[in-house]
Amino acid sequence: MKKATLFFIGLCTALIAFSQTTNSVYNNREAFNPQFYPYPGNDFRSASGEPGPHYWQNRADYRINCTLDTGKNTVTSEVEINYTNNSPDDLKFIWLQVDQNIYKKDSRATATTTQTGGRWANAQFTQGDVIKSISVEYEGKKYTPKYNTTDTRMQVWFQDALKSSGGKIKVTINYDFEIPQYGTDRMGRLKTKNGWIYEVAQWYPRLCVYDDIQGWNTLPYLGAGEFYLEYGNIEFNVTAPANLIVVGSGELLNPHECLTPEQQKRWNEASNSDKTVMIRSSQEVTDPNSRPKKAYCTWKFKIQNARDVAWAASKAFVWDAARMNFPSGKKAIAASAYPVESITKDGWQRSTEMVKASIEFNSKTWYEFPYPVATNVAGIVGGMEYPGIVFCSYNSSGSGLWSVTDHEFGHTWFPMIVGSNERKYAWMDEGFNTFINDISTDNYNNGEFKEQGFFNDPTSKFMVTYVFNDKMDGLYNIPDVIQQANLGVAAYLKPAMMLHSLRDAVLGPDRFDAAFKEYIKRWAYKHPTPWDFFHTIENVAGEDLGWFWRGWVLNDWKIDQAVKEVRYVDNKPQNGSIITIENLQKMPMPVTALVKEENGKEHRINLPVEIWQRGAVWSFNAPTTSDVKEVILDPDKLLPDWNRDNNTWKNSK
Repeated sequence: MKKATLFFIGLCTALIAFSQTTNSVYNNREAFNPQFYPYPGNDFRSASGEPGPHYWQNRADYRINCTLDTGKNTVTSEVEINYTNNSPDDLKFIWLQVDQNIYKKDSRATATTTQTGGRWANAQFTQGDVIKSISVEYEGKKYTPKYNTTDTRMQVWFQDALKSSGGKIKVTINYDFEIPQYGTDRMGRLKTKNGWIYEVAQWYPRLCVYDDIQGWNTLPYLGAGEFYLEYGNIEFNVTAPANLIVVGSGELLNPHECLTPEQQKRWNEASNSDKTVMIRSSQEVTDPNSRPKKAYCTWKFKIQNARDVAWAASKAFVWDAARMNFPSGKKAIAASAYPVESITKDGWQRSTEMVKASIEFNSKTWYEFPYPVATNVAGIVGGMEYPGIVFCSYNSSGSGLWSVTDHEFGHTWFPMIVGSNERKYAWMDEGFNTFINDISTDNYNNGEFKEQGFFNDPTSKFMVTYVFNDKMDGLYNIPDVIQQANLGVAAYLKPAMMLHSLRDAVLGPDRFDAAFKEYIKRWAYKHPTPWDFFHTIENVAGEDLGWFWRGWVLNDWKIDQAVKEVRYVDNKPQNGSIITIENLQKMPMPVTALVKEENGKEHRINLPVEIWQRGAVWSFNAPTTSDVKEVILDPDKLLPDWNRDNNTWKNSK
């Protein structure tokens, strides 16, 4: 085509575009700016979103022996850390997380989080992790290293640098700490009529992650920001008075030493039963014969390829279990431990049923559950997740119990399997988990707890105004930067809405599900960044989505699609109609228009997001043969449109 012809066409098009005035704040060049990714792929992380051919990740294996003192509410412990440096760098020191220091009176969290109050505020203070001794063994030499503690981080210096590409070192730490009564809603202890329930987490020094993105990740633990941890095998032993039941992450290795013969028999029955089997009933809680006749028991647990462990202990526990069945044919056990106070209408006696349903569904839908046991513990913690064990409120029942159980065990997939950096990117674990929770809730017991109402309709005017208001924090913020009142939206609800919009309105379920499952498979037991997620979804789904991530994640843009006007070809309804729509806010999205005619015919027209590449106004033809009665944008209410009133045009005749 000749340049003169192209110039003429361009001039005419420009004149038409300039004549279409709009009040839109939309900027098509900003939305579709071609420069989105901050760095290209490399040997560590491929541009396709996969781990690169030289991707590396350090490893931390733990052996822990601890004793619970129920008189002093303390844990005395020794942890042996076997650390493998797979990085290309020699390491002169390591950083450890000592999270119990958050409860000290002079902690950063006390000076910040506690002052603002809320879920993560410290009700009382402790001495934190009291370090008794540290020793290092490396290449046949054992010594006491220099170390320093800065709030919730501890740096241990080596006499000789830990060699790169597979160097191994052993660090042994002896320490103790007091269990706080309310530990930032992550751990703590609850007094029930039959005894204390101890929920113990963040209870041993854990390696900070050393990665190819930042090196040492040492953000302090302030409460809202959760965890970023290395994978490894963890063995831990808990010695406690024999009248306590102890449940923990992973497999109990010595049931013959900790359970009565009858309880062992019932546990074996549960491992072969799809129905809940009582291991210790409510009537047996106060029966001394329900525990072995000795002073103390040492409960031995082991879990493989995990990033953390937690445990709970109480003489007040009712305990039940059932078998879980997975697509590969593998079996595991769902279990629940709770006080008699939690047995109410649709209460904790249904917990194991819920654990089983949630995990079986997500295993079938996304990726198979990796642990031998999944235990739900009722206690003071409102809801918190760890590999193979979760803590949920003892007051929960009905839909509330299902919701918290499904959510906390949903974290098995994000971040226990897909090990993203929770301390920085809460939306990558809380939001992704909330998204899969929506799907599992629809499925559970024929939709028993699929609640109706504005709060469960993300496209309702109330919810859209709430989520997209100008004072709301965006997704791309560290959790401790987000206002506490906004975290539920920025970390949970909005990223879930984003994924639903991507699945339902942009890619379709088949393309999205294939890409999402591939993301989980690629990054199982690894450390993805947001960009690895973006790359994977785009490459597997075959769609450039820079415009989508830019609006939803990196900015706090709104969606507002509107019908501007309806005209007829040659002013004759029988010749078809020309419908003009606008994008009034900054976020572009595909458009679905439902066109209704006076003669009763309806036309559903799907327009790709590319209609917004050249501006905020777009006109399209509809094959109508009579007067247009009504035009509705997003008729299925898939999008959280800021002003749904202008989505509809009605004939005023």
